Amino acid sequence: MKNTNYLARMIKLTEDFFGARNDPAQISVNKGEREKLKRLHPFTMLERRTRKGPIAWALVFPTTEKLMKKFISKEINERELLRKTPIDARYEAIYLCSAIVLPEFRRRGIAKSLLCKAVKSMRRDFPVKYLFYWEFSVAGRRLARVVAKEFNLPLLRRL
Repeated sequence: MKNTNYLARMIKLTEDFFGARNDPAQISVNKGEREKLKRLHPFTMLERRTRKGPIAWALVFPTTEKLMKKFISKEINERELLRKTPIDARYEAIYLCSAIVLPEFRRRGIAKSLLCKAVKSMRRDFPVKYLFYWEFSVAGRRLARVVAKEFNLPLLRRL
């Protein structure tokens, strides 16, 4: 019998892929981090659901150009990027942190749709000049490029 508990599968997929629980340098999306993300912008944490539960999650947040440059040059880690991002600042960059979709729902444009929704909303509120990401997979790189192309914004990658 196929496991149809989508929430449990999404959590396992996220943990298996990113391993954030075992890496103190990564955002683990704990309660404090979720609260900070919500204060940065309402579109930082997005999901797509069916009546069985979540099938896709995306995490995106705005930050300053200065912090973006420190992150992509490895002067600070992902958790520090979030921690140091000030509330109510003039954000020039958006970090495309993560997007994950259950396997049977992939290749339908869901991750792109979620990320584009977040970027579009943030660009209405902030003078965004850059998108940036930390590559975990070829699919992630492709997704980041497609989103950057959609908005005609430069895309920077963590070294």
